[in-house]
Amino acid sequence: MASSTKRVALVNSARQLPKGAKLVGAADPKQEIEISVRLRAGSAQPADDEQVMALGAQPPRERQYLSRAEFAAHRGADPADVARIDDFAHLHDLNVKSVHLASRTVKLTGTVKAMSAAFGVKLIKVKHDGATYRMRKGSVQIPAELEGIVVGVHGLDNRPVAQPHFRRRMAKKGATARAAQGGSFSVEQIAQIYNFPGGETGAGQCIAIIELNDIDSKGHPTGAGYKTSDLKTFFKKAGIPMPQIAPASVDGGANKPGHSEADGEVVLDIEVAGAIAPGARIVVYFAPNTTNGFIDAVKAAVHDTARKPSVISISWGGPEDPAGSQQFVDGLNEAIRDAASMGVTVCVASGDNGSADMGEDWDGRPHADFPASSPFALGCGGTNLKASNGALTEVVWNGGPQDGAGGGGVSVVFPRPAYQANAHVPKSPSHSVGRGVPDVAGDADPATGYQIFLNGVGTTIGGTSAVAPLMAGLIARINEATTKKFGKTVGFINPLIYASHAQGVFRDITVGNNDITGDLHGMYKAGPGWDACSGLGVPNGAALQNLLVA
Repeated sequence: MASSTKRVALVNSARQLPKGAKLVGAADPKQEIEISVRLRAGSAQPADDEQVMALGAQPPRERQYLSRAEFAAHRGADPADVARIDDFAHLHDLNVKSVHLASRTVKLTGTVKAMSAAFGVKLIKVKHDGATYRMRKGSVQIPAELEGIVVGVHGLDNRPVAQPHFRRRMAKKGATARAAQGGSFSVEQIAQIYNFPGGETGAGQCIAIIELNDIDSKGHPTGAGYKTSDLKTFFKKAGIPMPQIAPASVDGGANKPGHSEADGEVVLDIEVAGAIAPGARIVVYFAPNTTNGFIDAVKAAVHDTARKPSVISISWGGPEDPAGSQQFVDGLNEAIRDAASMGVTVCVASGDNGSADMGEDWDGRPHADFPASSPFALGCGGTNLKASNGALTEVVWNGGPQDGAGGGGVSVVFPRPAYQANAHVPKSPSHSVGRGVPDVAGDADPATGYQIFLNGVGTTIGGTSAVAPLMAGLIARINEATTKKFGKTVGFINPLIYASHAQGVFRDITVGNNDITGDLHGMYKAGPGWDACSGLGVPNGAALQNLLVA
């Protein structure tokens, strides 16, 4: 590559410092860091949103998915583009750590000083929310000859990018506490209430679960994980055979239980998915909670040629933010779209802070949660479920700021997909025609939550975090059935479930709203049909299987 000195700003790479951030000083120039350079698709057949949407509108038995090998060949990075990055690294004292053509990712390592010079950024140490991170502001600069070839540079900044979407049940005092204890459910009870199909266990399928680690100032993981002893006890008590479970490290991520509140997230995800689909293999992809880590974890699962997950569960996310990192949104949405083209379903929790989708520093506006707002994700919202003597009462989950509410809203980032054309999605907060979230819902209120086993004790946890692995387990069961019947998984199901609206595939939730503080005039209310708090409703698992097996 010619060493032209002309530089251009990398499109969508601009970042701002968060509100309340305090500058500590310059980042340590000698610190070694690792980044990911995301490249364009190399061939004449780049993945196309419309193409994937059209695939999703076909019955699964008629679909032609790309195998992972075909995807790498047709939609991976061009080796000639990789050679240009090799030259760039050589010129700027950086090392090429790895190249992955299928995910179009080149990993570079080098010192903060070398990275800053290579990408025209000033890396600074910033204190925010009680911890110190490496951050940057403004755009990444790249040589003009790499314009259009490099589409993302992730990892220069290591601030956290997502929150886990789980809620513990708050202890109530006296008689109310004893009464409330009876409101929780075992995972199998939820499966029965939602009429999940019997017979299948997810055998032959792999469920990928994405988990994000807390990190220290050097970017090393410090916490979030599961104890095998907890899982063994949970499955033994439930009388369910324990599925095969394996941790996978991405970007230095690791299973590190005992040091983080997010252990509750990890354990909830595994126990719910595993109880629904004990015949499936579960692989937990751990990565640092950064833009780089989140994208790489999803890409690791999508492109895993050894374990070949057919469904991915993501219980992490954050409010869409016009001032946030657009290249992060682009990169993660691209990974979810690539999953769809290979027949992999991606289930994503829609958030636990109602339509506000923010806690303490709320800006007074409604927000959809990303990545649930990706049009290629199955956004999973939350309900409050009561079942007594065969009578079911189910409404939108809204326990106020203390007990949480199901996330949902209208995207300001993604336009309304064709499959929602008749869903009567309201205008977005920016008055655009946006993607509505969630698509489906399930029990999520911690007051009527899931009985799990964590840190040696039985406890009840809720959150839309429980609904993503619940749906992932259901999809694994259905994939077992479709694979036996016609050799294909169900993949991206959104267009089909919206088209099937009148076929009893979902039980409509028509009562409640997810206005968590009461300051948004009841935005958004449940009603007949799709709404921005419960989606199409809660699944009738057997009816969903019948739709997808047809």
